[in-house]
Amino acid sequence: MSITNVFSVDVEDYFQVEAMKNNVDFNDWSTFECRVEKNTDLILQLLDDKNTKGTFFVLGWIAKYYPNIVKRIAEQGHEIASHGMSHQLIYKQNKDVFLKETKDSKSLLQDLSQQEVMGYRAATYSITKQSLWALDVLYDLGFQYDSSIFPMRHDKYGIADAHPDPHILKTPSGKELIEFPISTVKNKWMTLPVAGGGYFRIFPYMYTKWGLGTINAKNKPFVFYLHPWEVDPEQPRIEGLSKLSQFRHYTNLERCYHRLEKLLNDFEFSTMNNVLHNLKLLK
Repeated sequence: MSITNVFSVDVEDYFQVEAMKNNVDFNDWSTFECRVEKNTDLILQLLDDKNTKGTFFVLGWIAKYYPNIVKRIAEQGHEIASHGMSHQLIYKQNKDVFLKETKDSKSLLQDLSQQEVMGYRAATYSITKQSLWALDVLYDLGFQYDSSIFPMRHDKYGIADAHPDPHILKTPSGKELIEFPISTVKNKWMTLPVAGGGYFRIFPYMYTKWGLGTINAKNKPFVFYLHPWEVDPEQPRIEGLSKLSQFRHYTNLERCYHRLEKLLNDFEFSTMNNVLHNLKLLK
């Protein structure tokens, strides 16, 4: 029996990613060429061709300036979830700013999609041990699940000892919230990131297939993620990036779409909402 996994998209444009923060000012975002509409439509068409539904974690800024993206995603039967408002690292925000941005984003997405927004994913997976307080804010705002915790070590994110499977966690104040962590494969030596994004582009496709197949072989679902800009090899290049940021952002952009086709052929996917219902975590 095949396992149904989560297909998720973090809907943001190429100039909004964390790697660009030192080179692109937030106040200048509106001056950059918008490519997120075309790239999101490309993913939507591929999902339609494969008869697959997914969860789209939409950045509030995108929803504000390009509302038709949200409407098209919802009209095609996909789940809308929140990716915050301004793609700021949570552990660099204070609670009041985070509360306002998250509340505003949720309200905007619900108005545009005409569906309840139940899920949240932090920019750059920035719910870490420094920012666990954000989980209480999510609960208080009515979110039912979070998918922000990456159970590994990284220079920007991660909680290395976090529970790796979907589960109900306790927030710092003792409330219950569903967590669907970003998928990893652990052995006695290391934790391997296998869930998508740069890991999907940089490593060979067979590495991803092996890692995700390993999770399914344990009768567990995984969560896959990517960004619309990752299927856009023609995107404008941002000047002045570090060699590490260039490597992370631009490697194998030209291969990503075709790998995505393979992935959708090799595994079964649905929305996070549906998978959490299958697991009886979401009622």
